[in-house]
Amino acid sequence: MSNILFDEFNPVTSKQWKQLIQFDLKGADYNETLVWKTNEDIDVKPFYHADEFKELPKISSTKASQWHICQSIFVADVKKSNEKALNIIERGAESINFIIPSEDVSIKNLIEGIDLSSTILYFEFQFLSEKYIQSFSNILNNKNIVIQTDIIGHLARTGNWFSTLQEDHKQFESIISKTKALSINVSLYQNAGATIVQQLAYALAHTNEYLNHLDSVIASGTKQSLAVIFNVSVGTNYFFEIAKLRALRLLWNTISSEYTINTDCQIFAKPTKRNKTLYDYNTNMLRTTTECMSAILGGANTICNLPYDAIYHKDNEFGERIARNQLLILKHESYFDKVDNPSDGAYYIETLTKQLAEKALELFKDIEANGGFLKQLKEGTIQRKIKESAAKEQEQFDAGKEILLGSNKHPNPNDRMKHELELYPFVKTNQRKTLIEPIIEKRLSEKLEQERLKKED
Repeated sequence: MSNILFDEFNPVTSKQWKQLIQFDLKGADYNETLVWKTNEDIDVKPFYHADEFKELPKISSTKASQWHICQSIFVADVKKSNEKALNIIERGAESINFIIPSEDVSIKNLIEGIDLSSTILYFEFQFLSEKYIQSFSNILNNKNIVIQTDIIGHLARTGNWFSTLQEDHKQFESIISKTKALSINVSLYQNAGATIVQQLAYALAHTNEYLNHLDSVIASGTKQSLAVIFNVSVGTNYFFEIAKLRALRLLWNTISSEYTINTDCQIFAKPTKRNKTLYDYNTNMLRTTTECMSAILGGANTICNLPYDAIYHKDNEFGERIARNQLLILKHESYFDKVDNPSDGAYYIETLTKQLAEKALELFKDIEANGGFLKQLKEGTIQRKIKESAAKEQEQFDAGKEILLGSNKHPNPNDRMKHELELYPFVKTNQRKTLIEPIIEKRLSEKLEQERLKKED
């Protein structure tokens, strides 16, 4: 019946659609009026059509319905952190990201009572110690235990190795042979102002440094079972962020197949801090909701929401509960776990995915041709490129072209935030000696907010 219905309509080509639009524009230029260029140098058209594809896109292998709700816990007190983990699991969290500050933390006591068969536990260490990880080797083979190790990410963020290049790599090799997992901090690049193409290319080049090193030091069996976790921050450009995560999987499949290792990857996603604001802070909830939606539709495995007040309040039960409930609503009331790959076949998203992947691959090849990611970090090339992109975006924000509601558009002059600050919400200046220039995360509205704070009564 449906075929008979559609047979009554003549097919319309993209050329015919464009001609009709051009007629409706009454002489206005099609490209200048309806086509806009992004910071990734991509021309976004007003419509996309099936006849622009030589063949229809393939179905994604990753199921967007199988995502996990996660919450981060900074472990300042083991007993309290354990109690908090058990409580939030009971309240709907399916995964916990433990941030471990020191070797004094007892992992055995920290995870006591947690059902490891149904809850995924991520461990993010703020130190590097093979000996410490060996101390809880009895649970390392559990598929729901994920140890995240990223020495290059630490170098990029702080400007220094944990110890030295040689010692860090020695410890890194030993840890990877035991945990069979490594992580890549792509969030750093996004929060510092890198474009989506840069984020993807740097993620590849960052990972490639590890693969080149590990290729000769770990057994082939370990390589094939190696779990790679990309920690990604999701920005506010809804469809582009969906395409970003899809492009990341395509690119990983390309590079991993060259090393004959596990072609699957895990994506751990969280909303960006870059567009979060101090004033009109409830707007942050709207931002994080759409960013989590992008992460789900893009195929993230685990999503850890950012509390609306995270930039200026210490961890608190209310903010964390709201953040967790946003994900619970998306999963259980908005049915974001019912469709496997809803973005598959959408001509716009498929085109963006392809364009972002191609541009990122080109940039990745350029980085490799010029000595690789570590070399360009040491020379300051990566830092310079990110700062250039961040400066361009900052200019757009300052000129009102990049809009953050409540900040540079429709601000509430009666907002008072000076007495709400429990955390310093701006870039901190700390003079210290570093091997390389660190990559600094910075929010778009910082300068504007500092000026408003000075004017408060």
